[in-house]
This record gives sequence, structure tokens and C-alpha cells, in this order.
Amino acid sequence: MPLQFNPVKLFAGSATQKLAEKVAASYGRELGEVEVSRFSDGEFQPHFNESVRGSDVFLIQSTNPPTDNLMELLMMIDAARRASAHYVTAVIPYFGLARQDRKDKPRVAIGAKLVANLLVAAGINRIMTMDLHAAQIQGFFDIPVDHLDASIIFVPYIKSLKLKNLTIASPDMGGSYRARTFAKFFNAEVVICDKRRKRANEIESMTLIGDVTGQDIVLIDDICDTAGTLAKAAALIMERGANSVRAVCTHPVLSGKAYETLENSVLTELIVTDTIGLKHQSDKVKVLSTADLFAKAIMNVNEHGSISQLFRVD
Repeated sequence: MPLQFNPVKLFAGSATQKLAEKVAASYGRELGEVEVSRFSDGEFQPHFNESVRGSDVFLIQSTNPPTDNLMELLMMIDAARRASAHYVTAVIPYFGLARQDRKDKPRVAIGAKLVANLLVAAGINRIMTMDLHAAQIQGFFDIPVDHLDASIIFVPYIKSLKLKNLTIASPDMGGSYRARTFAKFFNAEVVICDKRRKRANEIESMTLIGDVTGQDIVLIDDICDTAGTLAKAAALIMERGANSVRAVCTHPVLSGKAYETLENSVLTELIVTDTIGLKHQSDKVKVLSTADLFAKAIMNVNEHGSISQLFRVD
């Protein structure tokens, strides 16, 4: 018996409207109509302006702050389930609270696990996301998780730069696995910046492990928040004799004085994706779109195809 494909409907949350429009265009259809009614006290209620009965519904929303973005996604999931959608997938380009994936000190919450519980409780069937802060967060779910890798987007761009003496760097010890995985695409060496923090977003000291003399360095990270770590790592690398330093970060959180820090840094450029919309424009920030990758993943899920083929880099 041939496979039966349910009709696909794509909807955007308020936080990810621009990316969702690009995903829909790449997929070849219009975004569905969803409206968010707001009360004077800040309470809101999303509702679909078209039927989703029997459809495979894909809700596209990053859950970066404010927490209204997460709550809006949860309510859209609930609305879709109550409207008899056949299958509901949360497409979460940036999975917020992912840095809270463990108890690293007493009496703290594991925020990433709490978010996973909330999504499942809302009635989600599947999660699609990109470059989780810790890959093991997939294990917080007992439903399918499609964990897309942004390297398929970044690698062709880095290759196009034709850097003669490419070396990959990690801005901290925790990102060394990510950096080594990225380096395999180029058969490049890896150096590591070992940092010690006083507190969140404040670095006490940093040392460099490896030789960068005469090298063109590409720092690899998943999140750029205040840009302090990247700026300090880049300065240290240049002091040690590197030719140039660039940074690749999937999610441009860019909070606080991040844009000012980037402009004043020795970084040639910061290469990011559009999982989070930029708050400001900067000549140092290069944005690569994830739209085609998410569109292909959505198509493959709906048509019962393989997701693994989307991880191949030419």
C-alpha cells in the first residue's frame, strides 16, 4: 500500500516570523494564518484562523527570551491538538534554557528538562531543533527529536573564504568536541581556549592550549550571548601570532553590550544563522539562513523520508 501523506500546514510564532516566511517560501507554500489576541494586562491567546483538522502541523518558534515566546508556542501546540490536528511538530530553531541542562550547583532548576516536560505535556508529537547547547538534551524527550546540525550551512561558507592556514578553535573546554567535529571537514588542527569564570557572563582568566602562529583561526561555538568570551579569545589568539580570527556561532543571542563588544574586538567577522533575529545590524556580523535546511527537514518528516541525509556536507 502506498504511503499516505497528510496535508502540511506551517505556522509562525511571533518570535520567528521572518525565518518562518523563508521556510514556507523554500517549502513552496504560504504560512497558515495564526493570530495572537492580547489583553491590556499582557495576557495573550493565539488562535488559528483556518482549519488544521487532520493536518500535519509545524509550529515554527524559537524560545529565546522573553518567556512569552515559550508560552506562545505551548499554547499554539494546545490549540492545534484541541483542533484535531493529526500530528504536531514544534520547529524550535533556538531551544531556549538549553544552558540549564544539569545541576552544576546546589538548589538550582534544570531548565532544559522542565521545558521538555512542558512541551510534551502540551501535546507535541515531535521536536525539530538546531545545535542544542548539549546534545544529550535529546534524551530529555520520549518523543522523536530531529537535531539539525548547522555545520552543513557553515562549512561551505568557510570553504569559500579559501583560508590558507586554517585552524579551528574552541573558546572553552566545553566546546572542544564541537570544534573537533567541525575540524574534520577541513582536516584542520584544533586549539582550545581554557577559561575560568567568576560568574555567569564574566571571565576571570583565559589561557590558550596550542600553537596559532601564522594561522587563520575560526572559533566555533553554539551561542553568542554577550560576545565577551569570543572577544577575549580572539584577542588572546591574535596576541599569540595568528593572522586572523573569525567566529562561527549558530545562535546570535547578542544581549547586553554584545554589538559594542563585537565592534571593538579583533574579530574579522562573526558568522551566525537566523535562528534568532538580529536586534541591530553590524558590518561584522554575517548571517546565513537556515530556511532551506528546515524546509527540507519538514518535507522529509511529512513524506517519511530520511533526516540523516541533511547532515552531509559536500
